[in-house]
Amino acid sequence: MRILFYAFLCFPFSLFSQTTAKVVGISDGDTITVLLDGNIQKKLRLAEVDCPENKQPFGKNAKQFTSDQIFAKKITFTEIKTDRYGRSIAKVYYDNGKYLSAEIIKAGYGWWYYTYSKDSLLGKMEKSARVHKVGLWQDKKAISPWDYRKKRREEARKKRLQKQAAEQSEKKKTKSLPNSSKQDNKPNQVIY
Repeated sequence: MRILFYAFLCFPFSLFSQTTAKVVGISDGDTITVLLDGNIQKKLRLAEVDCPENKQPFGKNAKQFTSDQIFAKKITFTEIKTDRYGRSIAKVYYDNGKYLSAEIIKAGYGWWYYTYSKDSLLGKMEKSARVHKVGLWQDKKAISPWDYRKKRREEARKKRLQKQAAEQSEKKKTKSLPNSSKQDNKPNQVIY
C-alpha cells in the first residue's frame, strides 16, 4: 500500500518531466531525432534497448520497425541522462502510452540493454521473442550490438597496429639503404 501511495505522490512530477515532440528522423533502431517547440531538433537514444547496428543483420529491419511505429508522429519522452555522444537517453512513449523500447524488444528487433536497465520485464519480453524466433531471433547466430561494436573496435585497432608496423618496417628499410650520393665520389663520366 505504501508503494502505491509513493507512486501516487510522484505521478504529478513525472508528468512535468515529460516532453512532447514530433519524430522527424530515424538514425537506426534505437536512435531518433525529434522536433521540439521552436523548431529545435534533438537526438534521442532509446533507453533500455539496444538494436542491431545498421550494418548488422536485422539492423535495417530494426530501423524500419522503429520508423513504422513513430515516424512523423507525436511522442512523449522522459530524459534519463546524456550519453558520451551527447545524445539524450530517453524513455519514449507513443500511441496512448506504448513504451517504444518494450515494443521493439517484443517484436524481436532489439536486446534488453540489461547493463543500463533494471526492468526485468523487458528481459522476459526478450526471452519470449527468442523462444518464438521473432525478428532477429530467427538468426541462430545473432550477435548483440555491444559484442558487434567491440569486435569492430578490436578489428580497427588490429588494422591500425598492422599499418603502424608496416610503416615502421618501411622506415627501417629506407634507413638501411645506402645513400647513392655519399658512395659515389667520382665525377660523373660521360660515355660517348
